[in-house]
Amino acid sequence: MTRLSAELLAADAPAPITSAGHAQLGIAVLAGIAVIVVLITRFKLHAFLSLTIGSLALGAFAGAPLDKVITSFGSGLGSTVAGVGVLIALGAILGKLLSDSGGADRIVDTILSRASGRTMPWAMVLIASVIGLPLFFEVGIVLLIPVVLMVAKRGNHSLMRIGIPALAGLSVMHALVPPHPGPLAAVDTVKADLGVTLALGVLVAIPTVIVAGPLFSRVAARWVDVPVPDRMLPPRASEELERRPGFGATLFTMLLPVVLMLSKALVDVVVDDPANTVQRVFDVAGSSLIAMLAAVLVGLFTLGRAAGFTKERLSETVEKSLGPIAGILLIVGAGGGFKQTLIDSGVGQMILDISKDWSIPALLLAWLISVAIRLATGSATVATVSAAGLVAPLAADMSTTHTALLVLAIGAGSVFFSHVNDAGFWLVKEYFGLSVGQNLKTWSVMECIISVVAGGLVLLLSLVI
Repeated sequence: MTRLSAELLAADAPAPITSAGHAQLGIAVLAGIAVIVVLITRFKLHAFLSLTIGSLALGAFAGAPLDKVITSFGSGLGSTVAGVGVLIALGAILGKLLSDSGGADRIVDTILSRASGRTMPWAMVLIASVIGLPLFFEVGIVLLIPVVLMVAKRGNHSLMRIGIPALAGLSVMHALVPPHPGPLAAVDTVKADLGVTLALGVLVAIPTVIVAGPLFSRVAARWVDVPVPDRMLPPRASEELERRPGFGATLFTMLLPVVLMLSKALVDVVVDDPANTVQRVFDVAGSSLIAMLAAVLVGLFTLGRAAGFTKERLSETVEKSLGPIAGILLIVGAGGGFKQTLIDSGVGQMILDISKDWSIPALLLAWLISVAIRLATGSATVATVSAAGLVAPLAADMSTTHTALLVLAIGAGSVFFSHVNDAGFWLVKEYFGLSVGQNLKTWSVMECIISVVAGGLVLLLSLVI
């Protein structure tokens, strides 16, 4: 058993925009979320407007000055669009190139020819896990969505049977397996052994992704039976195309950002010297923006030109790819604004203040703190970094294996129950054409399963190793 003391709290956290006590702030959080849910479900108000109003309501209930609430919301919206929004835009361009050139047809036809209906969910979870290893969740989503939607449509599969395994593969990698950026940050904070954490992370990830992916997708498909959204479905390439890009060239283009980001992560681990020229080069080439931009530029030749597109046709393809994602960008951005309003209101610090007096086993404590911050702020990254910083002193007396398990407990808690304050929630909802209720019953429940199964496996491992 262990107890955390007040001095373990982060001393450099920015001052909150409100001086509300814990009770008022907790009520404000619940009220803000309730406003968003009611506006969307009851009054059918657009999610962008609902999130904006919900952020203002949160600030009002918390007693924060309106100008500071507006600043926080604008800051969160701007940073989310600047980061995730650019990736969504680049992913949309790449997806349009894949579909118009016939490259996506190549990939989908190959998958459909080599995987039967019963094995398709397993194939999708494997593909997503491999692709998602070095990628941020949002990057993995924009890369996989065209393939997921086309496989479901042309193979006449349930969208949930195909989509949930893909989402599970991405999310489990995001939470548990280095060299993904989240687990790497926690490894560094608690001074865990990277190799041991990687080995145990894979050991935990495999059964977790099986339960949350192919197995849960059977239940999710019965709960929510929706058609593939036509507005997000890439059209089949015209049969009038003189030629189509080859399977190898298409696969290379899709995997290029994966290879660049994975190379960056491996160089960071092996070299670990920010002044080293090689590491600096890979830090640039393997950044999300550059990796996706490189894939788009390469795709103009390996996909567009290979299909016989003229310069004018390539320009038209790029232009048409951006229109359908305007609403998604605004919704995801507003979700980031709501999350930032929560953080700036001091919700994360409130959780840390309350948790400092908890007296429970260290691994369970790490999981619970990560869960609480995730629920309150909607950010897996904030949950991982905050929880790791808080429980890092506990690792001093731990064995190498238990320190690695501490990292995995934090990662497992960081993905618990994604809901309306998580930009990823809106990303999945819009791409899959789901209602808020349908998204809660599928995506949000899947995230809970990942968190609980992984957390349970971590606790079981701690008893035997």
